[in-house]
Amino acid sequence: MNSHQMTWVRVYIREGEHVLDKLVKFLREEQGVAGLTVSRGVIGVGGDGRLHASSLLDLSLDLPLVVEFYDEPERAERAIESLLKRFDLAHVISLPALAHAKDG
Repeated sequence: MNSHQMTWVRVYIREGEHVLDKLVKFLREEQGVAGLTVSRGVIGVGGDGRLHASSLLDLSLDLPLVVEFYDEPERAERAIESLLKRFDLAHVISLPALAHAKDG
């Protein structure tokens, strides 16, 4: 098995912030990150301590979203720096990771 160092980044936002499309476009087109996934949370508590949850009565949702991407450590760090300059993001974390692939 072949493995190499990567950095895994998670960006936490809310639907109500209306930045998802711009954020994804920025990461794909301008930063060219190796992989990207967006997940919608069912429930979350933000930095303001407010509970964000969905119910059948909600007409407008403000659910938590997690934008995850990974790349080589240097590229991921450059993407994080650019993200923080361009967007008003309060919650961005990064973790070291290993990418694994079959030999051959």
